[in-house]
Amino acid sequence: MEDTTMSERNPILITGAGGHVGGVSRVMIDMLLEQGHPVRAFVRRDDERAQSLREAGAEVFVGDLFKLADVAAALKGVKRIYFSMTPQPYYVDALTLMATAARAQGDIEAFVHMSNQEQSYMTFEKMTAPDEERRSWLGGLVTDFSPQQRAHWVCERVLEWSGLPTVNVRATLFAENPHLTWMLAGPLSNGELRLPFGNQRLAPIAVHDVAEVCVKTLVDPAPHISKSYTLTGPELKDMYGFAEDYAAVLGRQVAYIPEELEAWQDTFLDETALQKDLGDPGTARHVAAHLRIQTSLIASGRYDEVSDQLETLLGRPPRTMRWVLQNNTRLRELVGAPSQ
Repeated sequence: MEDTTMSERNPILITGAGGHVGGVSRVMIDMLLEQGHPVRAFVRRDDERAQSLREAGAEVFVGDLFKLADVAAALKGVKRIYFSMTPQPYYVDALTLMATAARAQGDIEAFVHMSNQEQSYMTFEKMTAPDEERRSWLGGLVTDFSPQQRAHWVCERVLEWSGLPTVNVRATLFAENPHLTWMLAGPLSNGELRLPFGNQRLAPIAVHDVAEVCVKTLVDPAPHISKSYTLTGPELKDMYGFAEDYAAVLGRQVAYIPEELEAWQDTFLDETALQKDLGDPGTARHVAAHLRIQTSLIASGRYDEVSDQLETLLGRPPRTMRWVLQNNTRLRELVGAPSQ
């Protein structure tokens, strides 16, 4: 653990801070620091990303979200918490430890939890319905929710029962999601957008927008406590519409090529390939299972929804998919597109 000089004001604890650049936590940290708020960034490893956070002005706490002693130490002097971490099998354990330490400390003003859109319809009644009834309601391709979606459902129950001042931010599919961006780099280099979503429509949300909502709730939490916000992008588009966005940003023709769902999943969601990126085999299995269910739900139309809650909260419409692509340096580099 490393502590640097703290501000006289209570720092805001941000987990998931050691994730990739462009992730929600890192964008939030930059926003909070720009606004003059002290930030304590919880990271797993003291690496170049941790050093980048220090250089930005954050206090860095190096610890393990699965060790209660580390979590309790990270919370000392903190009254506002943002909790998120990458999908993995023990997600619920980590959130429960954080909630336990927050309850024990007793002076928490806000616990902002990064949840997901599915929670808006994952009711007890839906989850306990007979398999075939649930399959019909979910669009006909699956009978159950993914392990990560179930984890978020349990996390919302834990926070509800904890009595902590909670805000659930239920974001839809991120516009920066791998299967809308870098996983497609090969086909996009050839002018093809290959996805297994038929004519279904999506309204993906920009990471920047999610981060701005989370920052707003942390800076002034009182109006938001005990609320759950469902956040989507500004408009529903099918993949043909997204192909037009890719074409405009990449400066080349891009055609949407509908793929067969199971074949696409076998190609892009292979556990062995995911393990190379994720390291742990259990995490690779968890992520693969989550993404298979998620892509099946997209293909069956379960993400055909637009919410106006972000515009209500921020006073402006959500950013478009085209804006996200224009600001996605990694994708442009992968497909050899010109810089913006």
